[in-house]
Amino acid sequence: MIRWLFLVLGVLAALSLPAFAVNPDEVLSDPNLEARARSITAQLRCLVCQNESIDDSNADLAHDLRVLVRRHLVAGDSDEAVVTFVRQRYGDYVLLKPPVKPTTYLLWFGPALLLIGAGGASFWALHRRQRSVAPPAPLTESEQRELTRLLDRQGGA
Repeated sequence: MIRWLFLVLGVLAALSLPAFAVNPDEVLSDPNLEARARSITAQLRCLVCQNESIDDSNADLAHDLRVLVRRHLVAGDSDEAVVTFVRQRYGDYVLLKPPVKPTTYLLWFGPALLLIGAGGASFWALHRRQRSVAPPAPLTESEQRELTRLLDRQGGA
């Protein structure tokens, strides 16, 4: 039974992997150049899909960028030169991992700052709430006698 469960989970996991959008007519005949092209296109963001690399995207612009990258590689450009060309044309936004510099600080450090701020606000709210709760008033003599009577009756039952 457990074997079947693992088999089904394995098949589902394999099916959930992204389908690469590189068309057969885009693939270069030189396996080394193709590997370099795939490495570069995996680093570049699809400007239409925004959260996909151009390697994974089926958008027309992604196709055009994949062809452009391959053209530059066939022309003899280095990987860095190809990425620099695309960056100059579309800006740092085209990179899935943009560089850390003043214009991208919010992108890199914003989520951590939000998390720290939310934690601080939660701590402050809980601390303030605990301070605002008044300590319980001591029991009156009649309440203390009633409590003692109830506890004695419960203990004897």
